[in-house]
Amino acid sequence: MAPTDAPGTPGREDRGDARPTAVVVGGGLAGITAAIQLADAGVGVTLLEGRPRLGGLAFSFRRGELTVDNGQHVYLRCCTAYRWFLDRVDGARLAPLQDRLDVPVLDVAHPRGPRLGRIRRDALPVPLHLARSLATYPHLSLAERASVGRAALALKKLDPADPALDGIDFATWLGRHGQSPRAIEALWDLVGIPTLNAPAPDASMGLAAMVFKTGLLTDPGAADIGWAHVPLGHLHDTLAAKTLDGLGVRTLLRAKAERIARTDDGRWAVDASGETLRADAVVLAVPQTETHGLLPEDALDDVDRLLDIETAPILNLHVVYDRKVLKRPFFTALGSPVQWVFDRTESSGLTGPGQYLAVSQSAAQDEIDTPVAALRERYLPELERLLPAARGAGVRDFFVTRERTATFAPAPGVGRLRPAARTRAPGLYLAGAWTATGWPATMEGAVRSGFSAAGAALSAFGRRHDHPLQEAA
Repeated sequence: MAPTDAPGTPGREDRGDARPTAVVVGGGLAGITAAIQLADAGVGVTLLEGRPRLGGLAFSFRRGELTVDNGQHVYLRCCTAYRWFLDRVDGARLAPLQDRLDVPVLDVAHPRGPRLGRIRRDALPVPLHLARSLATYPHLSLAERASVGRAALALKKLDPADPALDGIDFATWLGRHGQSPRAIEALWDLVGIPTLNAPAPDASMGLAAMVFKTGLLTDPGAADIGWAHVPLGHLHDTLAAKTLDGLGVRTLLRAKAERIARTDDGRWAVDASGETLRADAVVLAVPQTETHGLLPEDALDDVDRLLDIETAPILNLHVVYDRKVLKRPFFTALGSPVQWVFDRTESSGLTGPGQYLAVSQSAAQDEIDTPVAALRERYLPELERLLPAARGAGVRDFFVTRERTATFAPAPGVGRLRPAARTRAPGLYLAGAWTATGWPATMEGAVRSGFSAAGAALSAFGRRHDHPLQEAA
């Protein structure tokens, strides 16, 4: 098929002062963000997505009467980029934040029986906002609580961008600062595993410092938790598609980019599903292995380093009971293989008596390929141990979703592998949570990467643009 230009743009020879054009490859949060930013600045944008929907790895699907998220996704008040995204697609009211951080922590292995503790904040300045919670946290001894406070003060002094921190693991740093195995399990990993998708021994200290310093040691409300009260697909697909359409973005689904190449006139040609698109700029917002397959060899100093960025899985268990078994919206557990449990009844559309719980298991390398029957045999008794109301309850459905490459692995040394948005090829940019955002693989990191890629392209176009986040301007 003959090459076509992105929307609204004639051929280079007779474009005159026509607006520049861009092709964004990938319709996850990074690609959607880049497309919105470019279109807001007057660039003609075509967005390509190989799947039949937008949203990347944060999506929903139908199962009988249920609308199911592939996994539980939360964000924090400090996730200013993702909050911008929610506002931009008119979805902020559908994914509200807690008034104040409050995390129920249930320890079922306590010698005196199950004990409930809470991680919550007061309306006091940092670090006093967590002082009362730490002082009364029942899952640590008095000495362990004091040592956690000292380690937190030491962590507050660190610069997460220091390359030396990326070279060591979080557990080593915690050990040097007097943290016991119990303190790591009951506090540091309780937060670190779901945010980093790795336990402390497998996590870069640089990324861990970024998570804890930003979330717990900057602003009192930084760690307040938000989550979607509607299916993720409504936010990341339906509302995002509506926003893109309103901006005039041409969105092509089931359109997988097969090849990109420079043209003789210095522009770019993107071959996708039988069509060749020409544009002034290309943003690759796909996973690192797919990016590696599309990048010209001279686009990075070492293109093959992308293949050294490993991935980490997340396992999600979905349980539908015939009655209500959990009163809280979520909780996390100690002394159990269960990590975090969320009530997804309302958002899923479940009707009649019953309750739908989603169990989110991060860093799930050991169980990602375990058969459903074995997972059911292991986790249903665990849920009964954690939730007495589940004992004797009927299980209407039990199913599993697996994201084998859910995130990049935040291992020590990964920082030097993550590329910036700009490549050595003029007009070619990279986006994705795996790029050099300074954040772990989160929705926040994905949106920030879209900002960076779009900002780099707009600078090259000579287009004035305001970065949505002042600190990153």
